[in-house]
Amino acid sequence: MIEIRNLTKRYKDLIVYENFDFSLEEGKITCLLGRSGCGKTTLMNILAGLTDCEGQVPELKCSYIFQSPTLVPSLTVKGNLALVCKDADRIGEMINRIGLKGKEKSYPVNLSGGEAQRVSIARAFLAESEALLMDEPFVSLDIKIKDIIMKLFMEIWREDGRTVFFVTHDTDEAIGLAHRIVVLSEGKIVYDETPSSPVPRDIGSEEKLRSELIDALLK
Repeated sequence: MIEIRNLTKRYKDLIVYENFDFSLEEGKITCLLGRSGCGKTTLMNILAGLTDCEGQVPELKCSYIFQSPTLVPSLTVKGNLALVCKDADRIGEMINRIGLKGKEKSYPVNLSGGEAQRVSIARAFLAESEALLMDEPFVSLDIKIKDIIMKLFMEIWREDGRTVFFVTHDTDEAIGLAHRIVVLSEGKIVYDETPSSPVPRDIGSEEKLRSELIDALLK
Protein backbone atom coordinates (compact mmCIF):
# COMPACT_ATOMS: atom_id res chain seq x y z
CA MET A 1 0.00 0.00 0.00
CA ILE A 2 1.25 3.47 -0.92
CA GLU A 3 0.08 5.84 1.81
CA ILE A 4 -0.10 9.61 2.28
CA ARG A 5 -0.70 10.73 5.85
CA ASN A 6 -1.61 14.10 7.38
CA LEU A 7 -1.10 15.95 4.11
CA THR A 8 -1.41 19.72 4.31
CA LYS A 9 -0.95 21.97 1.31
CA ARG A 10 -1.56 25.72 1.20
CA TYR A 11 -1.11 28.39 -1.44
CA LYS A 12 -0.91 31.54 0.69
CA ASP A 13 -4.42 31.82 2.16
CA LEU A 14 -5.87 28.98 0.09
CA ILE A 15 -5.95 25.65 1.90
CA VAL A 16 -6.03 22.83 -0.67
CA TYR A 17 -5.52 19.95 1.78
CA GLU A 18 -5.50 19.85 5.57
CA ASN A 19 -4.61 16.67 7.49
CA PHE A 20 -5.58 14.64 4.43
CA ASP A 21 -5.03 10.87 4.23
CA PHE A 22 -4.94 8.93 0.98
CA SER A 23 -3.70 5.54 -0.21
CA LEU A 24 -3.07 3.65 -3.43
CA GLU A 25 -3.31 -0.13 -3.56
CA GLU A 26 -0.25 -1.47 -5.31
CA GLY A 27 -0.87 -3.15 -8.64
CA LYS A 28 -4.29 -1.51 -9.02
CA ILE A 29 -5.74 1.47 -10.91
CA THR A 30 -7.06 4.19 -8.61
CA CYS A 31 -9.03 7.01 -10.22
CA LEU A 32 -9.56 10.46 -8.71
CA LEU A 33 -12.55 12.41 -10.00
CA GLY A 34 -13.49 15.97 -9.21
CA ARG A 35 -14.38 19.35 -10.60
CA SER A 36 -11.72 21.83 -11.70
CA GLY A 37 -9.84 23.34 -8.77
CA CYS A 38 -10.62 20.58 -6.29
CA GLY A 39 -6.96 19.57 -5.91
CA LYS A 40 -6.66 16.58 -8.25
CA THR A 41 -3.54 17.68 -10.11
CA THR A 42 -1.99 19.06 -6.93
CA LEU A 43 -2.25 15.62 -5.32
CA MET A 44 -0.72 14.00 -8.37
CA ASN A 45 2.17 16.45 -8.36
CA ILE A 46 2.71 15.84 -4.66
CA LEU A 47 2.92 12.08 -5.29
CA ALA A 48 5.42 12.73 -8.07
CA GLY A 49 7.54 14.87 -5.75
CA LEU A 50 6.99 17.97 -7.88
CA THR A 51 5.10 20.01 -5.26
CA ASP A 52 6.21 20.72 -1.71
CA CYS A 53 3.83 19.99 1.15
CA GLU A 54 3.59 19.13 4.82
CA GLY A 55 2.89 15.59 5.97
CA GLN A 56 4.07 12.06 5.26
CA VAL A 57 4.40 11.39 1.53
CA PRO A 58 6.32 8.39 0.19
CA GLU A 59 9.17 8.96 -2.24
CA LEU A 60 8.07 7.34 -5.48
CA LYS A 61 9.75 6.86 -8.80
CA CYS A 62 6.97 7.78 -11.20
CA SER A 63 6.30 7.78 -14.92
CA TYR A 64 3.68 10.06 -16.46
CA ILE A 65 1.02 10.09 -19.16
CA PHE A 66 -0.09 13.69 -19.69
CA GLN A 67 -3.11 15.33 -21.32
CA SER A 68 -0.98 15.97 -24.40
CA PRO A 69 1.76 13.53 -25.49
CA THR A 70 4.68 15.91 -24.66
CA LEU A 71 7.01 14.16 -27.07
CA VAL A 72 10.37 15.70 -27.94
CA PRO A 73 9.77 17.24 -31.40
CA SER A 74 13.34 16.72 -32.61
CA LEU A 75 13.32 12.99 -31.87
CA THR A 76 11.69 10.13 -33.76
CA VAL A 77 9.25 7.68 -32.21
CA LYS A 78 12.17 5.37 -31.44
CA GLY A 79 14.25 8.27 -30.14
CA ASN A 80 11.53 9.40 -27.74
CA LEU A 81 11.27 5.89 -26.30
CA ALA A 82 15.04 5.58 -26.06
CA LEU A 83 15.03 8.50 -23.61
CA VAL A 84 13.62 6.16 -20.95
CA CYS A 85 14.78 2.75 -22.16
CA LYS A 86 18.12 1.68 -23.64
CA ASP A 87 16.96 -1.82 -24.58
CA ALA A 88 16.43 -1.77 -28.35
CA ASP A 89 14.57 -5.09 -28.29
CA ARG A 90 12.08 -3.85 -25.69
CA ILE A 91 11.56 -0.64 -27.66
CA GLY A 92 10.92 -2.61 -30.85
CA GLU A 93 8.47 -4.92 -29.10
CA MET A 94 6.61 -1.94 -27.60
CA ILE A 95 6.40 -0.15 -30.95
CA ASN A 96 4.80 -3.26 -32.40
CA ARG A 97 2.55 -3.53 -29.35
CA ILE A 98 1.14 -0.02 -29.85
CA GLY A 99 0.56 -0.59 -33.55
CA LEU A 100 3.24 1.76 -34.91
CA LYS A 101 5.51 -0.70 -36.68
CA GLY A 102 6.96 1.11 -39.69
CA LYS A 103 6.79 4.50 -37.97
CA GLU A 104 9.89 4.09 -35.82
CA LYS A 105 11.65 6.91 -37.69
CA SER A 106 8.62 9.24 -37.80
CA TYR A 107 8.79 12.55 -35.96
CA PRO A 108 5.94 13.77 -33.70
CA VAL A 109 4.83 16.35 -36.27
CA ASN A 110 4.02 13.49 -38.65
CA LEU A 111 1.91 11.55 -36.13
CA SER A 112 -1.81 11.87 -35.53
CA GLY A 113 -2.99 12.78 -32.03
CA GLY A 114 -3.89 9.16 -31.32
CA GLU A 115 -0.53 7.90 -32.58
CA ALA A 116 1.36 10.43 -30.47
CA GLN A 117 -0.57 9.39 -27.36
CA ARG A 118 0.26 5.74 -28.12
CA VAL A 119 3.93 6.73 -27.96
CA SER A 120 3.32 8.56 -24.68
CA ILE A 121 1.71 5.44 -23.20
CA ALA A 122 4.59 3.28 -24.44
CA ARG A 123 7.12 5.68 -22.94
CA ALA A 124 5.40 5.56 -19.53
CA PHE A 125 5.40 1.75 -19.45
CA LEU A 126 8.99 1.45 -20.72
CA ALA A 127 10.26 3.79 -17.99
CA GLU A 128 11.34 2.15 -14.76
CA SER A 129 8.91 3.37 -12.11
CA GLU A 130 6.98 2.30 -9.06
CA ALA A 131 3.81 4.08 -10.12
CA LEU A 132 2.29 5.42 -13.31
CA LEU A 133 0.52 8.78 -13.02
CA MET A 134 -2.09 9.76 -15.61
CA ASP A 135 -3.39 13.32 -15.84
CA GLU A 136 -6.51 13.24 -18.06
CA PRO A 137 -4.62 11.34 -20.79
CA PHE A 138 -7.65 10.84 -23.06
CA VAL A 139 -9.19 14.31 -22.88
CA SER A 140 -7.84 15.54 -26.23
CA LEU A 141 -8.97 12.48 -28.21
CA ASP A 142 -12.25 12.12 -30.08
CA ILE A 143 -14.64 9.44 -28.84
CA LYS A 144 -13.74 6.71 -31.34
CA ILE A 145 -9.98 7.13 -30.92
CA LYS A 146 -10.33 7.43 -27.14
CA ASP A 147 -12.04 4.06 -26.94
CA ILE A 148 -9.23 2.45 -28.96
CA ILE A 149 -6.48 4.07 -26.85
CA MET A 150 -8.18 3.14 -23.56
CA LYS A 151 -8.37 -0.50 -24.69
CA LEU A 152 -4.71 -0.41 -25.70
CA PHE A 153 -3.75 1.04 -22.32
CA MET A 154 -5.62 -1.75 -20.50
CA GLU A 155 -4.01 -4.46 -22.65
CA ILE A 156 -0.53 -3.20 -21.80
CA TRP A 157 -1.43 -2.64 -18.14
CA ARG A 158 -2.65 -6.24 -17.77
CA GLU A 159 0.79 -7.46 -18.82
CA ASP A 160 2.63 -4.87 -16.72
CA GLY A 161 0.50 -4.68 -13.55
CA ARG A 162 1.93 -1.37 -12.37
CA THR A 163 0.28 0.80 -9.72
CA VAL A 164 -1.68 3.54 -11.52
CA PHE A 165 -3.04 6.84 -10.19
CA PHE A 166 -5.45 8.28 -12.72
CA VAL A 167 -6.92 11.80 -12.61
CA THR A 168 -9.93 12.66 -14.76
CA HIS A 169 -13.19 14.57 -14.85
CA ASP A 170 -14.84 11.95 -17.09
CA THR A 171 -17.07 9.46 -15.25
CA ASP A 172 -17.03 7.01 -18.16
CA GLU A 173 -13.23 6.80 -18.09
CA ALA A 174 -13.30 6.17 -14.34
CA ILE A 175 -16.01 3.51 -14.61
CA GLY A 176 -14.28 1.79 -17.51
CA LEU A 177 -10.75 1.59 -16.14
CA ALA A 178 -10.51 1.98 -12.36
CA HIS A 179 -10.48 -0.64 -9.62
CA ARG A 180 -11.18 2.12 -7.10
CA ILE A 181 -12.97 5.42 -7.79
CA VAL A 182 -12.60 8.40 -5.46
CA VAL A 183 -14.42 11.72 -5.79
CA LEU A 184 -12.74 14.78 -4.33
CA SER A 185 -14.41 18.05 -3.34
CA GLU A 186 -12.61 20.99 -1.72
CA GLY A 187 -9.74 18.80 -0.58
CA LYS A 188 -11.97 16.13 0.97
CA ILE A 189 -13.09 12.70 -0.17
CA VAL A 190 -16.86 12.68 -0.70
CA TYR A 191 -17.13 9.30 -2.43
CA ASP A 192 -14.92 6.21 -2.33
CA GLU A 193 -15.99 3.01 -4.06
CA THR A 194 -14.28 -0.20 -5.13
CA PRO A 195 -16.69 -1.85 -7.59
CA SER A 196 -16.78 -5.65 -7.56
CA SER A 197 -16.88 -5.99 -11.34
CA PRO A 198 -13.52 -6.53 -13.09
CA VAL A 199 -11.81 -3.97 -15.30
CA PRO A 200 -12.20 -2.99 -18.05
CA ARG A 201 -15.93 -2.56 -17.47
CA ASP A 202 -18.84 -2.28 -19.84
CA ILE A 203 -19.78 1.33 -19.16
CA GLY A 204 -23.36 0.84 -20.32
CA SER A 205 -24.01 -1.78 -17.64
CA GLU A 206 -22.96 0.45 -14.73
CA GLU A 207 -25.83 2.95 -14.54
CA LYS A 208 -26.07 2.76 -10.75
CA LEU A 209 -22.37 3.53 -10.37
CA ARG A 210 -22.62 6.35 -12.89
CA SER A 211 -25.56 7.89 -11.01
CA GLU A 212 -23.67 7.70 -7.69
CA LEU A 213 -20.63 9.38 -9.25
CA ILE A 214 -22.68 12.21 -10.76
CA ASP A 215 -24.39 12.80 -7.41
CA ALA A 216 -21.01 12.92 -5.67
CA LEU A 217 -19.60 15.36 -8.23
CA LEU A 218 -22.53 17.69 -7.66
CA LYS A 219 -21.89 17.93 -3.92
